[in-house]
Amino acid sequence: MPLLRVLRALASAGINLAFAALLAGVIVYLALDRQLPAVEQLGHTQLAQPLQIYSKDRRTIAEFGDQRRIPLADDALPASLVQAILAAEDDRFFEHPGFDTRSIARAAWELIRTGKARQGGSTITQQVARNFFLSREKTFLRKGLEIMLAVRIEQHFSKDQILGLYVNKIFLGHRAYGFGAAAQIYYGRPIAQLTVSEIAMLAGLPKAPSRDNPLVNPKRALERRDYILGRMYSLGYLSADDYQHALQQADSAGHYGFDPDVDAPYVAEMARAWMVGRYGDAAYTDGYRVITTVDSQQQQVANRALRAGLLNYDRRHGFRGPAARIPAAVLADPTQLQKNLRALPVTNELTPAVRLTTGDFWLATSQATVPAAEIARDTFARGWQPADGDVVYLRQSPTGWQLAQLPQVEGALVALYPDSGAITALVGGYDFGRSRFNRAVQAQRQPGSNFKPFIYAAALAAGYTAASVINDAPVAFPVDTPDGYWRPENYTGRFYGPTRLREALAQSRNLVSVRLMHAVGVGFTRRYCLRFGFDATRLPRNLSLALGTASVTPLELAAAYAVIANGGYRVSPYFIEQVLDRNDQIVWQAPRPVPCDAGCEMEQTAGGDTVPAPRVIPASDAYILSSMLSDAIDHGTAVRAKSLGRPDLAGKTGTTNEERDAWFTGFNRRLLATAWVGFDQPRSLGKGETGSRAALPVWMDFMASALAELPVSPMPVPSDLVSVRIDRYTGQPSSDSGPDTLFEWFSADRVPSAMRVPTPDPATPTRNPEAVLF
Repeated sequence: MPLLRVLRALASAGINLAFAALLAGVIVYLALDRQLPAVEQLGHTQLAQPLQIYSKDRRTIAEFGDQRRIPLADDALPASLVQAILAAEDDRFFEHPGFDTRSIARAAWELIRTGKARQGGSTITQQVARNFFLSREKTFLRKGLEIMLAVRIEQHFSKDQILGLYVNKIFLGHRAYGFGAAAQIYYGRPIAQLTVSEIAMLAGLPKAPSRDNPLVNPKRALERRDYILGRMYSLGYLSADDYQHALQQADSAGHYGFDPDVDAPYVAEMARAWMVGRYGDAAYTDGYRVITTVDSQQQQVANRALRAGLLNYDRRHGFRGPAARIPAAVLADPTQLQKNLRALPVTNELTPAVRLTTGDFWLATSQATVPAAEIARDTFARGWQPADGDVVYLRQSPTGWQLAQLPQVEGALVALYPDSGAITALVGGYDFGRSRFNRAVQAQRQPGSNFKPFIYAAALAAGYTAASVINDAPVAFPVDTPDGYWRPENYTGRFYGPTRLREALAQSRNLVSVRLMHAVGVGFTRRYCLRFGFDATRLPRNLSLALGTASVTPLELAAAYAVIANGGYRVSPYFIEQVLDRNDQIVWQAPRPVPCDAGCEMEQTAGGDTVPAPRVIPASDAYILSSMLSDAIDHGTAVRAKSLGRPDLAGKTGTTNEERDAWFTGFNRRLLATAWVGFDQPRSLGKGETGSRAALPVWMDFMASALAELPVSPMPVPSDLVSVRIDRYTGQPSSDSGPDTLFEWFSADRVPSAMRVPTPDPATPTRNPEAVLF
């Protein structure tokens, strides 16, 4: 009996204990359950994806964001990737309900044996739960939540969906999130193109992605790869031959990072800033894709043209000496020598090289040598006495290596379509890595004579014609200076007497521009220039404006010239065509400019599919100005551009005082480009470094390629223009047909009626220096 009572008491106690345990379990479950997030939201999870910038023809320009991710579809994962992941992380994934009792038992035994809670025992589903919802702290509470979440995830999602969440979320080192990004970063290829050996290497990364990846610890990464290959073999995923072949493969992992198709870093930075301004920090994580207006081929040509122009300028002004000198002790140690050379900036096509004791030059990038005789042939090196250890830059030319140097001069080139304002190419400096200052849109410089067409536009509006004659003679205006007068001069220092406006613009006569603006009026001219989009606060309120003393950026100047090139409409330059979300849906589209001759607002409207491009000058004036600027190329200051063999080109040079800024802007109906060359801290470019010498070659180099595929496109003649034969000296209508006459364009309401008058002697100054002869 006592034994029976004892047994009954033990049974009762056991039942009570079991009930208490069950009750405690229920209480714990309910307590944990309230802390669990809704797993259903996993179906709507938006994984962070970087901001990507593309050219108009969908070639990559840049990528911004801390997490680089290339999502893989969960129903199209390569079989070898799935097998490698299962072998590395969870070979019973397709069998368990979200947690694996065997793995948990192993983890528990490890805790009993060592007294430490180590990471382990987590299925792929548990890792998904942890990566999406939980912290990485190692506590029993977190483990309990992890298991419960895993079970719920298994109840709501298929195994393929769970595996898809895992492969796209997991961090794999070097900013790679997910296996799609890791394949590109470590091997430079899509995941579908990797070998089994390479996939096994990636599958081994989740355990310690930052510490044991093949770039940081190649030995440990290789050991982990071989372990996973062995697991794949033991699980039957690999045959014996395939296993042995994969083991013997040398690993080729490297850091491929992001390799853009198009070199347009200044455009990329503009797009990044625009996106952050519009979408905030979400721009970096929400997977936006920005399609710019940049033409990849034109951008490539623009890069080459500007860099070549700046390097050629640099060569004209002589070698400044070695960039550095390496001590003899370092020169004798190849390892230290290479380390020193790697510290030097490698920019564009310039390669650092050091002069060895043999006289040859050792290239930092390829470790090849260039014979001393090859450099000695270069006239740029004349006068330089090379010494052992001299560090210089070399540039490969069609005839071999030549001496070079990092240019101190800077420049910018911007091209756009004049009918829409779409920017097709933009280079803001010699090298973005050296200076992120975008001179194409940020450098406010004086345009010099490049501004004169807008002075002439105001004159046409005031009733002058291309045949109007202004006396190119000395003039002085009272100003507040020590001698009390401002005496402008022509660049040549000479005076040319009575000159038609067409010829004055082609030859860039300063005195004609000043006299013309004085006759039209400073106030009227300034107001008229605003029609071209210039900032009123940067237009001086005096006659110096006639010589281009305003402050403008290359892009502003290009936009202003577009009014002339497109027939009189003002368009706003833009560089973003559209913005796509992660699902390739358009979330923003650039409005299409629509020419508007009357009854439209001058300012752009917000939103909508279109935006008005208001007419700001008459079509007849635009044509006449374009025709006058064609003469600048035919026989004026830009005559070098005639070698392009294009009869549809027009343009204007620009040079400021002391040759501090050199400009050229030129166009045809389809394409317009502005080139600027100067120093960031304004100083003289040197005697003779005018717009025609320093900037025009850059423009020509660009246009020669950019226009190669475009047909000749002359501007259509407006219906209200008439062509009249005039005397080349007086600008008056003439009935003769001799060599002293030519045809000129006039608006129908401005045709001069006077007949031919005697030709004045150009050497005889007029009695009234302010007189305007018609």
